[in-house]
Amino acid sequence: MHEIAIIFLELGGIILGLGVIGSFALRVGISPIPLYLLAGLAFGHGGLVPLATSEEFIHTASEIGVILLLLTLGLEYNADELMTSLKGNARGGIVDLVLNAAPGAIVALLLGWGWVAAVAMAGVTYATSSGITAKVLSDLGWVGNRETPVVLSLLVFEDLTMAMYLPILTAILAGVSFATGAMTVAIALATVTVVLVVSLKFGKYIEAFVKSPNSEVLLLKVFGLTLLVAGIAQELQVSAAVGAFLVGIALSGELAHEAQALLAPLRDLFAAVFFVFFGLNTNPASILPMAGIAVALALVSIITKVLTGHYAAKRAGIGRAGRARAGVALVPRGEFNIVIAGLAVAAGAHPDLGPLAAGYVLILAAFGPLSARMLQPVITALADHPEEKLIAIFRMRRSSAQE
Repeated sequence: MHEIAIIFLELGGIILGLGVIGSFALRVGISPIPLYLLAGLAFGHGGLVPLATSEEFIHTASEIGVILLLLTLGLEYNADELMTSLKGNARGGIVDLVLNAAPGAIVALLLGWGWVAAVAMAGVTYATSSGITAKVLSDLGWVGNRETPVVLSLLVFEDLTMAMYLPILTAILAGVSFATGAMTVAIALATVTVVLVVSLKFGKYIEAFVKSPNSEVLLLKVFGLTLLVAGIAQELQVSAAVGAFLVGIALSGELAHEAQALLAPLRDLFAAVFFVFFGLNTNPASILPMAGIAVALALVSIITKVLTGHYAAKRAGIGRAGRARAGVALVPRGEFNIVIAGLAVAAGAHPDLGPLAAGYVLILAAFGPLSARMLQPVITALADHPEEKLIAIFRMRRSSAQE
């Protein structure tokens, strides 16, 4: 059979299957993300029916999915809101780094993998999946909640930390000199600074360039600009996701709303492919020997992320329900974590690091969205209702005293 025909058959089967899975998830009232991941496992390395020719295309599509997820999140906020949120949540970002990097590093050291593997595992357990969290916020209608800017500021803090961490990790794994490693980090920091300054100071000029009365032209301009900035950011050792997020930040007002409406179908399509690709690259057989450690590490990470969200939201004056939602939203792991583990395994840090990271990320990538949806009514009942009752009692007592 012709190669193009095989690619079309594989892609058609995958996308149609995702549609059926999504329909089932909507019917039973759960997030489709864990089901997308399981579909990837079924068709990936070591799965039931491995793909033959379309994996490279799916890889590229999955990267676009992450970029679009972060772009649409950035469109929700302007540059001033971002800077205010980052300044107000700097302590939360530091708490996030300490609480969530420590478990991975400690486990690696306890297993005797050495300090290089410990540095890599610290990154694996630290970073929340921006892509999955963005999808959770969108699916559950939490984007407009008061705690969402706190969650986003923590995600941006993590992405900016990754912009420094990834060059350092790469230098450690490659065994390069301190001067070379320092230069790589300096380039990454300079890139982030330039993009932030452009977003803050010249956002109105970017809007004037992108704006168009024609929806087709607007879509092409926004999408093309986002891919261009993401590519530049990636080439300069900064996450493409950070670049896409900052493009969204640079656009505001009515233009941002129009762009969101146009990009939503593309975002949903490519985001679904991203979750499938994650499963495609995970061999179920390699995970089993490290499953016990992965589960234990995942449980610890759930606790530390919930504590992080609670702390940051409390500092921002958010109520108990919002604090709980912020913590749950930060639980998923995904794209960054797998990239970090891949770099470490390729450099020969330790052969068991990859399977442990894959099992760990798979658990939290699946459990995060499920827990957010399942705990939503519990959060509302336990956090909001007691406050309402206390207010009602206080008002009743005050009314009686006045009489």
